[in-house]
Amino acid sequence: MTQMKHNAYRATLLGDVMASRTATDRRELHRQFALALRRLQEALPADDDPVIVSGDEFQAVYATVGAALHAAFTLRLDLLPEIDMRFGIGWGEITVLDRDRGTQDGPGWWSARDAIDSTKRAQSSVATRHLHTTYLPHESTGAHSEAVNAALLCRDHLMGCMDPRSLRILGGLVAGRTKAELAAEEGISRSAVSQRSGRDGIDVVLAASDRLREVQ
Repeated sequence: MTQMKHNAYRATLLGDVMASRTATDRRELHRQFALALRRLQEALPADDDPVIVSGDEFQAVYATVGAALHAAFTLRLDLLPEIDMRFGIGWGEITVLDRDRGTQDGPGWWSARDAIDSTKRAQSSVATRHLHTTYLPHESTGAHSEAVNAALLCRDHLMGCMDPRSLRILGGLVAGRTKAELAAEEGISRSAVSQRSGRDGIDVVLAASDRLREVQ
């Protein structure tokens, strides 16, 4: 974990498990959640490691907005289709109140909380029910979020329209597996995977995510 300065601008990530209270086995859900966070940290090291702050919510800190966006995307795909999540990503100054306890405060965290609350509100509307990630930089940074949120809205809508097989293929491609490998795992032809990638927008989601990952 990178040692963060006492005051620093960082991308803050909050995420929570959706419908966790209705899970039939909350202990198993928590176990899967914790394992996915461990895999996330191994694949995409953070400035401050992902940590569960309640039974169904976690937080992490990244150097760039793009890194936080990609972490949220990767984690969601790792848990789908059995478990789904929503996210809020902020950008702003972080104050370390207690380094030993890991206690932090500041505009970066306030904006992340506002962002995840915005995601929850959007999900209650039919038009934006598939949205799972919102980015809101703190006003003091002067950063803009409109273009990023437009891309997130389109990407999440495409993912929300995918069936479990297409989501598995998308997750496999993000994890670095080839379409031929995924075809064998799914018991379908390589051409069928390619057809799904075009028809269901898998290739578009991948391209959009690559560009979002570069946001500073």
